[in-house]
Amino acid sequence: MPLTTTGELVAAARDAGHGVPAFNIITLEHAEAIAAGAEAAGAPAVLQISENAVRFHGGRLTPIAAATAAVARASSAPLSLHLDHVVSPELLRSAHGLGFSSVMFDASKMSYTDNVRATAEAVRWAHEHGIWIEAELGRVGGKEGEKVGGKEGEAPLDAHAPGVRTDPDEAVAYVTDTGVDALAVAVGSSHAMTERTAALDHGLIGRLRAAVAVPLVLHGSSGVPDEELRQAVASGMVKINVGTALNTAFTGAARAHLDAHPEVVDPRKYLAPGRDAMAATVRRFLEVVGG
Repeated sequence: MPLTTTGELVAAARDAGHGVPAFNIITLEHAEAIAAGAEAAGAPAVLQISENAVRFHGGRLTPIAAATAAVARASSAPLSLHLDHVVSPELLRSAHGLGFSSVMFDASKMSYTDNVRATAEAVRWAHEHGIWIEAELGRVGGKEGEKVGGKEGEAPLDAHAPGVRTDPDEAVAYVTDTGVDALAVAVGSSHAMTERTAALDHGLIGRLRAAVAVPLVLHGSSGVPDEELRQAVASGMVKINVGTALNTAFTGAARAHLDAHPEVVDPRKYLAPGRDAMAATVRRFLEVVGG
């Protein structure tokens, strides 16, 4: 079916009182697995490509974006294309015309004042080109090469340190001054967690939902247990970002196949079980948060 838009998927989920997962793509197998999992669950999903993934593909967005869009259009599930954790204004502008309906512009490592300025500029350009913009306030942390919650020049912090989480009053001013369409908030999760042990601040999620009019986004959801995710959606989270859980499933299945069949050299033999494992993970997340 034709690509849908992230804004439509998020608005529909919010109106229905459930969440919509957004899954990170690194390879074609990721895209195929997300589509297969969404079809099996009978639910919509967001397919997102991060700036880190673009860097992995030699800094070229077009090939992986075109492949992902083709997979999404061939699927019977409602799927949208999202560009994730963009720090480069040039990459932001390259999203136009490649099927992306939304971008997460990430100025969270900047000071608050610079974050507002850079994000407002990104929003102005994006809205002129019909692109929905998500941004981050607070520090989720945990991405490769980044200390959890620590800004450059500061001592490392963790996801529970003072000053890391998103302040509701600051969130009101930030949304007003930037014009963002959705807000990623720091409420106790962290990127790149391989164990599902994160404990979220559900009271803070509720206060943020009451304070701002735009949908809330949870990053680092791979490390959040199912019941915590369900409660997060009930408390006010809408877009639920998942990346590491797919990679954990993929790598585990591929490694198991290679360990059992050390003679294998055809990558299709271990990519297939890896893709199937990711599809099962996608379906589970969709069933947990997707209503």
